[in-house]
This record gives sequence, structure tokens and C-alpha cells, in this order.
Amino acid sequence: MKKIICLLVIVMIGVVLAESAYSQMASPSAATAQDNIPEIRAVGIVAPPFVMQQNGSLTGFSFDLWNAIAARLKLKTSYQIAPDAGALEEAMRSKRADVTVTPVFITSARDDQFDFSYPVMEAGLQIMVRESGETAQTSSPLWDLLRLLFSRTTAIWLGVAILLVIIPAHLIWFLDRRQPDSMLSNRSYIPGIFEVLYWGISSLTSQAQTMPHQWLARVISNFWMFVGVVFVALYTAQLTASLTMQQIRGAIEGPGDLPGKQVATIAGTTAVAYLQEQNAQVREFPTTDLMFKALLDKKVDAIVSVAPLLLYYAAHEGKGRVKVVGPEINSAPVSLMFQLDSPLRKRVDRTLIALRENGTYQQLYNKWFGTP
Repeated sequence: MKKIICLLVIVMIGVVLAESAYSQMASPSAATAQDNIPEIRAVGIVAPPFVMQQNGSLTGFSFDLWNAIAARLKLKTSYQIAPDAGALEEAMRSKRADVTVTPVFITSARDDQFDFSYPVMEAGLQIMVRESGETAQTSSPLWDLLRLLFSRTTAIWLGVAILLVIIPAHLIWFLDRRQPDSMLSNRSYIPGIFEVLYWGISSLTSQAQTMPHQWLARVISNFWMFVGVVFVALYTAQLTASLTMQQIRGAIEGPGDLPGKQVATIAGTTAVAYLQEQNAQVREFPTTDLMFKALLDKKVDAIVSVAPLLLYYAAHEGKGRVKVVGPEINSAPVSLMFQLDSPLRKRVDRTLIALRENGTYQQLYNKWFGTP
């Protein structure tokens, strides 16, 4: 009996020691497993209100949205900020990032290389101009006249007028100077040529008081007077058009006013192709700060970019200095971008649906864009 009891005690001690050893082995494994949770590499560009940097920290609508997704999926995330949209795509293309925290438009070119989540929101392009545009500036009629008289257009047309006076004047002088009843009082080249030049200017600006008597000179004179009428009409129309363009320069109220204007946008975005289709003079900038500065410094006439970005800037940093005009154009879904065939995409899609259902998405939307 004593042997049996001793044996049982030995077995129990062995069991206790085994459990203790197993616990000691299992605990580090669990901790290691916790530490080995894969870290999601998110890349974004600074594009208020989606992603912003404030006091060295990241914030913004899509930053908050991704944090809510990551918390629900129990994911760790490391963030990297790309300098522009091209660098953002390159980070994804070279697989240095797993997801774009800044949502992007879905295009056919991107769809060939990446996967996309369910749409984060619908967004289109919109136009921003300076609040105190060129049309709001007051100018005096005298200033308008002086600016027109000393413009490049006036200089060109004046040069053409001088040629149109000098050439016919010499022909008339050569043909009419030997006529007995010539209109020239002095038939020498000087001062006779000045008489013909005065006749040519009079014919151009009003009506000639005299006519040459040589038959070919008369033909040339009549043709010249017809040319003068056409020239003055074209010149007047050109000056009127130039003055009108000076008055309305910068007056952009919608997409129809973009052709020929200097328009800024973010490099590598869908807005570039749209502006090229509109025959606008596209100025591409790597960051939103440089783009907005170009508008305020009057280096461009307008900005075309994603509507939420422009609306946010107009309501905050640009309040009173810029305004958003015209309708929202080319509206399309914007989504988070993943590596092709990423297993993370479906999990994020399910979480996005859940966040919409429980009201979290709407709370974040209202925080950054206001209550509808």
C-alpha cells in the first residue's frame, strides 16, 4: 500500500512539473504570436480633408476611417506619406505598401494592376477660382484706353498699317508724278512722297480729298481704299475683342470657361486628362499647397481637382480668398487601393459595410464634411 501511495505521489509531482513546464513554454509562444501579427503598410498623400499632417501627427477623414477598420480587424498599421500621386502609385507598384489610406479614383489603367475596396464615397471634379477675381477689379476708362493703345495687339496692327501706307504711296508717287494734272504739288521724291503718304493715311482713316490722274494709279487708289475699309473694320474688331478679353480674363464660372485658361491640378490625377480634353493650359503641381499658392499668387486662373478637397480648403484656409464655382463634374467612386489579389480586400469590404451599418462611417463623414 505504501508503495502504491508513493507511486501516486511521484506521478502527481510529475504531472505538476509537466504542466508548469508546458505553461512556461506556451506563454512565450502566445506572446510571440501576438508580436508576429502582420503589420499593414499604408501609404497616402497629404490631401485635406482625407489625409492631413498637424503638429507632426496624421489626421483626416480617410485616416480616421482606416483606423476604425484596422481596430475592428485588429490590425497594426504603419503609415508612409508619398510626396505626390505618382509616388503613391509607385509605392504600390513596387509593393512597398499594402493599401492606400488616401482613396483614389478607379480607372481602367489602375484596375489592371491593383484591387479596390467598396467605394468610400462618390466624388467628382470641381473648379476653384479666386474670390476677388479679375472681373471684380475696378478700372477707369482712361486706364483701359491706355492699356489698349500700348498693347501688343495695337503695335502689330500699327506696323501692318504703316506697311499698307508706305507701299501704295510709293506706287502712286511713281505713276502720278509725271502726269500734267498730277495731284502732287511737288514732283520730287522729297517732299512729294510726304504728300502721297498723307493721302494714304487719309484714305485709310477717313476719306481722300484728291485722287491721282494716271489710270493705273486710280485703279490702285480705288483698291487701296477698299483695303482700307476692310483693314479698319478688322482692326476695330480685334481691339474690341482684346479689350473684352482683358475685361473677362479670369472670369470662370463653369467647365465651358476652361478652354485656353491656365488651370492648375495635382500631377498624375484624372483631372489632367480632363483638362487636356477641355483644351485648357494645364499646370501640374506635386502637392496641394503649391497648387493653392499658384492660384492665390495669380499664376493660374483656376484649379480643377477633387470636389471634397476644394470645398474643405474654401471653408478653412482659403475662406474669403477663394470660391468653388460650377457643378461637380465627372463624378465617380473613390476607393482604397490594394495589391492585386490581396486577401485583405474582402475583410476590409466587410468592415466598411459594418461601419456603415453601425453609424461609424456617418459619424466620421459628418465630422469632416459636415452634416448633410
